[in-house]
Amino acid sequence: MEKIAPIIPTTEKLETFIKAALQEDVGAGDHTSRACILPDSRSKARLFVKDPGVLAGVMFAEKVFQMVDPSAKLEVLIEDGRSISYGDVAFTVECNSRALLQAERLVLNCMQRMSGIATMSNRFKFEVEDLPVKILDTRKTTPLLRFLEKWAVKLGGCDNYRFGLYDWIMVKDNHIDACGGISAAIERVKNYQKENNLDLGVTIEVRNLVELYQVLEAGNVTRIMLDNFEITLLKEAVKIIGDQYETEASGGININNVRAYAQTGVNYISVGALTHSYNSLDLSLKVEK
Repeated sequence: MEKIAPIIPTTEKLETFIKAALQEDVGAGDHTSRACILPDSRSKARLFVKDPGVLAGVMFAEKVFQMVDPSAKLEVLIEDGRSISYGDVAFTVECNSRALLQAERLVLNCMQRMSGIATMSNRFKFEVEDLPVKILDTRKTTPLLRFLEKWAVKLGGCDNYRFGLYDWIMVKDNHIDACGGISAAIERVKNYQKENNLDLGVTIEVRNLVELYQVLEAGNVTRIMLDNFEITLLKEAVKIIGDQYETEASGGININNVRAYAQTGVNYISVGALTHSYNSLDLSLKVEK
């Protein structure tokens, strides 16, 4: 089976994203800094925490500062994935003053969002950490920011599902309805993988017990996604499946009911809220006078 993409993005991916983000913001030049600050001026700044939660994006910030000023020196005081409280200082950075101000907004925008996602993920993890279940993210991410958002999910203690349409096959209700049924969909997936020399994981979504029995009869899947099942019915479905296939619950799951879903014995719970319903954490980068 093909491996899921790495959690930490490659140097090339990070650099490409940072260059594009800086170009969007800086454009022809930071005229305010050019007007106010001498070219060779250097400054030191601290990243202050103004909300409690889980920190994410320190490694990203370090890469940004190194790109705008190769001589930048960053002292990490709180590492990625650690708990933070109001008033904490996550890191200090010393570099060219103009470069520091060019990097400031990009660092804060990304770290605030990543820390919000990590905090949300950590809350879900806490609810089920004594149970044998994994909480998964989904593809409900911000376009072009998926690699950062899924990175933050991992820093918060949850797990990544597929990174895109290319690394895992997920046969959902629309696929099933469009191709004429569950048996047909599974057979076509099986033939497609064989013809293209693929060995990808296969998840198939079922909406009721009738569809579940159709999947069990057809076989050739990795995981059965039980979509929008009531908890009582979910527990029954998990028992029917047993150890034949991996099981996943999805749909309508939130921080208030995730534990009840986990107690059904399901192997995985996918939660889109990890990357679309978080609250960004308030962080502030302040230059020392």
